Amino acid sequence: MTAPFDTPITREGALLVGPWRGPRQMLAEQHYDGHASIHDDATAQKLGFKGGTIEGPTHFTQFEPLAFALWGERWFREGCLSVHFRAPVFEGEEVRALIETDPAAPTRATARMERRDGTEILTGSIEVGRGNGPTALEARLAGLAPLADPVVLRDVEVGLTSQRIPVRMGADDHMGNYYPFTLAQKRQRMTEPSERFATAIPMEMISVLIQHKAGEDRFPVRGPHVGLFADQEIRLIDGPLEVGADYEVEREIVGLSGSKRTESMWVKSRVYRPGGSSPVAEMLLNSAIMKESYAPYASEHAALYGG
Repeated sequence: MTAPFDTPITREGALLVGPWRGPRQMLAEQHYDGHASIHDDATAQKLGFKGGTIEGPTHFTQFEPLAFALWGERWFREGCLSVHFRAPVFEGEEVRALIETDPAAPTRATARMERRDGTEILTGSIEVGRGNGPTALEARLAGLAPLADPVVLRDVEVGLTSQRIPVRMGADDHMGNYYPFTLAQKRQRMTEPSERFATAIPMEMISVLIQHKAGEDRFPVRGPHVGLFADQEIRLIDGPLEVGADYEVEREIVGLSGSKRTESMWVKSRVYRPGGSSPVAEMLLNSAIMKESYAPYASEHAALYGG
């Protein structure tokens, strides 16, 4: 069988190193709640970024050839990548993926990505199957303090669950305002193209499959606001997910956290075959909302908590 990738991989002891790649920006036209997103240059610059950021899961594709080199077809059936995003990437910059293996843990490794100047873009864990202990994000979420003094998320509670929402991704299906492109268009710009992705949804596009109807979950989040992905984990359980197949997505809020600039909502999304009782894939996502992007944040905070 022809190998799914022709990506050159360098082995340096315990390290698998992918090539330098320049990921492409495809969300400049994204909008929701009647406004542009962090991927729009003007919007991002207002929030202190030098331009529109490349969406985090775009980087997942650079890890797929390395993971296949380690685990073969098992990666497409039950692979999991779990990462914390540490720095943004902008179009024109080059990054590379690295996986560090451990002989004592043959089904799990450490994943990271770096820019040419040495900046760490993301860090986390990559694995196949269950039974490897907490993933990088499961451990991170467990150690975070609860959200204090919520404003944008003050009506949101851990445990809230959405109804199942039908989703589908055909090769030429336009994925809506959240993701204004098709899988076929994405494949033309992916850093690691593969004929495999004509029938199997690539990991970065599993994020799109799950998120493109996220606004239908009716979680009581205040807005309008601008957010970004701060942490993301995608796990295949009974993969691969198939292009053109029907699925259902259920979303559950599993954590709330925050920082000086953000309020974060951690959501576990589960993907089912229609009517199924066991998920075929899952995603854990920390959507970090920029406090300053919510216009009445200061006044509402003062009204709620004083000061």
